[in-house]
Amino acid sequence: GRLLGILATTYVANHEWDRAIAAFEESIEVGAAMFDLRRVARMYGDLATAYHEVGEAEAAVRYAMRSVVVLEVLRDRVALARSENSLALVLMARGDLDGARTHLDRSLELSAGGDLEFGRSEVLLSLCELTMQEGKVEQAYGMAREALELAERHEEGATIAEAHVWLGRIADRRGEHDEVDRAFEDAILGFEALGLRERLLQCHGIYAEILERRGELAKAYVHMKEALQASRPGLLRREQQREHASSA
Repeated sequence: GRLLGILATTYVANHEWDRAIAAFEESIEVGAAMFDLRRVARMYGDLATAYHEVGEAEAAVRYAMRSVVVLEVLRDRVALARSENSLALVLMARGDLDGARTHLDRSLELSAGGDLEFGRSEVLLSLCELTMQEGKVEQAYGMAREALELAERHEEGATIAEAHVWLGRIADRRGEHDEVDRAFEDAILGFEALGLRERLLQCHGIYAEILERRGELAKAYVHMKEALQASRPGLLRREQQREHASSA
């Protein structure tokens, strides 16, 4: 069962989602047979993530809910808070904002204790995303600031960078261009320092879209190229060769 879990995780790292799903499902069968409920709960959560990545919203919700149910049986507050947050993100992607808020409020409540504050900043950022979708920009700003302060206190580098992304997006909604630039600069530096290439790619892409809307096309192109370089270096080299050929 443990080997199947490792294999599934390898497939996830390579974005081979269909193979990951098959390996997770097999691992769950082995775990259930051995009554290893903690591993089953973790695998349900991983399956929810994998189905979410391939756009299977219904299956993602189903497995995320199963993870929550098993963790409730185990009374594991830390894992349950994380699982409630994951379920909320899946519901949000499906457009069920009321359902997402219910589970995020529960996750926030579970992570309220002193020992459980690690990860609470991630829940606050999920609430920030939800509140932005509801059009409540000022409330979202308060949540992003609180998430940033909490993440800095606990030295949660990835969440610090993610909080800067949300502060940049909020500043964009407010029309505060200088603040947008500062926030995305901090986010990019944070993701680069941690070597989080996928999040760095997404960050460059989000910033490029904002710059494009602002009419700063040259600067937008720079960040789009950074995103391209992070994802497909060979493609960027071919593009640069075409640029040199056309300018020669």
